[in-house]
Amino acid sequence: MKKIFTIITALTLSLHCLAQEQLSFPFQGGKDIMTRFFKDSLTVSPEIIQKKASGSVIFKFTADIQGRISKIIIYYADDAILAPPIIEALKKSNHKWIIPDHEKFHDFIIPFSFSFNTPAAETRVLQTEVYDYYRNRKPVVTDNQVPLDIATLLPTVMVKYDITR
Repeated sequence: MKKIFTIITALTLSLHCLAQEQLSFPFQGGKDIMTRFFKDSLTVSPEIIQKKASGSVIFKFTADIQGRISKIIIYYADDAILAPPIIEALKKSNHKWIIPDHEKFHDFIIPFSFSFNTPAAETRVLQTEVYDYYRNRKPVVTDNQVPLDIATLLPTVMVKYDITR
């Protein structure tokens, strides 16, 4: 009885180890390289800087065996002006994605978070501008269910920018 239990345990552990072997980070080079790639490739537009925009944007995209991106979908955005720079950066990431074995296409969900570096001295003008942005922003939200199928949620890419005066 002990031998059977030991064999079943060893078999279960070996299958678990094989499952871990197949799963790697889906961006060539790993998480740190992906984060650096988006920090280098993403250009914050003058409109974002002027409005002192901040918030989150969540995208879903599909990658194929060659790592090409297709079907870029915005699931949510705190403001529509935050999405275009991310779309351009995602297009630059063509051929850098790795999909799981035995799949022809794979969906990824990637969140981005925008914020500006807070100046040393906050002024009433800055507070008013931030409030005006928040009051006048135009969120992008879905009004229908979102089919996820099998998707991989990637870590959030933090985008921080300097506001110019």
